[in-house]
Amino acid sequence: MAAARLAAALLLLAAQVACEYGMLHVVSEKGGPQSKDYCILYNPQWARLPHDLAKVSFLQLRDLRSAQLCSHFDLPADGFSNQIPLVARGNCTFYEKVRLAQGSGARGLLVVSKEKLVPPGGNKTQYEEISIPVALLSHRDSQDIFRRFGLVVRVALYAPGEPVLDYNMVIIFIMAVGTVALGGYWAGSRDVKKRYMKHKRDDGPEKQEDEAVDVTPVMICVFVVMCCLMLVLLYYFYDRLVYVIIGIFCLASSTGLYSCLAPCVRRLPFCRCRVPDNSLPYFHKRPQARMLLLALFCIGITVVWGIFRNEDQWAWVLQDTLGIAFCLYMLKTIRLPTFKACTLLLLVLFIYDVFFVFITPFLTKSGNSIMVEVATGPSNSSTHEKLPMVLKVPRLNTSPLSLCDRPFSLLGFGDILVPGLLVAYCHRFDIQVQSSRVYFVACTIAYGLGLLVTFMALVLMQRGQPALLYLVPCTLLTSCAVALWRRELGAFWMGSGFAKDGPQSPWTPAEGPQPPKDSGAPLPQQPPCEELAKSPLPAEETALPEDAGIVDPAQDPASPVGSIPEPTDRDQAQPGPVAQPGTSA
Repeated sequence: MAAARLAAALLLLAAQVACEYGMLHVVSEKGGPQSKDYCILYNPQWARLPHDLAKVSFLQLRDLRSAQLCSHFDLPADGFSNQIPLVARGNCTFYEKVRLAQGSGARGLLVVSKEKLVPPGGNKTQYEEISIPVALLSHRDSQDIFRRFGLVVRVALYAPGEPVLDYNMVIIFIMAVGTVALGGYWAGSRDVKKRYMKHKRDDGPEKQEDEAVDVTPVMICVFVVMCCLMLVLLYYFYDRLVYVIIGIFCLASSTGLYSCLAPCVRRLPFCRCRVPDNSLPYFHKRPQARMLLLALFCIGITVVWGIFRNEDQWAWVLQDTLGIAFCLYMLKTIRLPTFKACTLLLLVLFIYDVFFVFITPFLTKSGNSIMVEVATGPSNSSTHEKLPMVLKVPRLNTSPLSLCDRPFSLLGFGDILVPGLLVAYCHRFDIQVQSSRVYFVACTIAYGLGLLVTFMALVLMQRGQPALLYLVPCTLLTSCAVALWRRELGAFWMGSGFAKDGPQSPWTPAEGPQPPKDSGAPLPQQPPCEELAKSPLPAEETALPEDAGIVDPAQDPASPVGSIPEPTDRDQAQPGPVAQPGTSA
């Protein structure tokens, strides 16, 4: 049984090696600049295609899609002199088709296939008899050729070499590193600001920022298990679950875009009017008109992408914009409280990524990676939908691979979010220990270097790579090295690196001599009002923040001395305890 599987795997590998992508260049015989390239699949063992289009002769394409060219009765009376016949697939082997075409003077053979393209194979003796190329063309492309150019066209078959590196990698690199740097900086600054400063009273509900969620080890384990289950379910039920993922992406990305644009919109000097009093859900909070317009704008962008998501020429711009906003929102919302949690998350996802890319090909019948198959979309999918949870940029170099198999370069959101959470933690720790952001800068540079190593591995191996295989060691080892160099590894590991000289809260009780707990000395008993009158506090301690929700009795003649006015509907905020330096929020 094992020998049979090994033999099948060797045959499959041989078929994959023999199969190559080529290009069919079509021009109108009537003249004019109109031309287009189409994808073809050919077997170089029949005859190899030239690499340079300038050295290829343009030949007339003979439309015989109604015939299968399996017998002499399918041959036209005038033969195929200096022509390339286009015939239907079926009822006979590729060898029988190409032998008849070559005997009638054809210079090549194109076979139209309504099914999945497979390499036109044969045995060794048959390859030696044939001297003309034979290739497969999809039925959809054959219809497009005659609809676009008419029935009289000239074609050329060629296979240009693949470029070593596509320049779209530069665009992906800038987007990924920029998202990680901006998201880590924003998340770290926002979190530390909330630790050191008291939460101010908002003028409206739309100013209240979402609270960050601290990730625990249990949450990490549950998250990884859910990721594994979802990936396996997508592999087996892709056509059903892909629409669920698209819907989740629309909701999450519109929320992320709103969260990213809201701070900018609040700085605008217009549309500050509020919705009138009402009892409708959400609207009863009386949001500002400009925030409603922003919400409609974000929803509109998401709807436009959802409708035109399969437009390859421009829809990728909207998908990348929504994806970057989603990543920034997640980096701001999810928080890893310690470097220990960072290490656990990154190492577990490191194993997850490597397993589903490199190990699963040995477990699947097709020999394909589950991760790559799901990310690029199964070839046998009836919906032809792609998962939107990736940054995608079209290939800038013209090549058969970009035309046939992978027209886009992809980078998953996980390859941005997972290292980005570590970058955000490094920035928070930088501000806590006042280290001039050395951890943040070092981790961001390490992420960029890890991404470059990923691209190099992609070029050298010519197959999908688990980016976390290179990103996790680069970021984790760099962060540890900086902590060791600064002799702060203990504080960095436990996240207890608050600066000792941080700003004190106005609500911090003044330090003074306190009576010992075991002494029997009675405490001075003085009326509260007299104590306040006899021992006034310093001005800097008596001055309350204007947004604390408490009114100074001296400034309110309607209030009795020493009493606190009743809170109004507008001022419901109560001063709460403030986190002290050296404690966790």
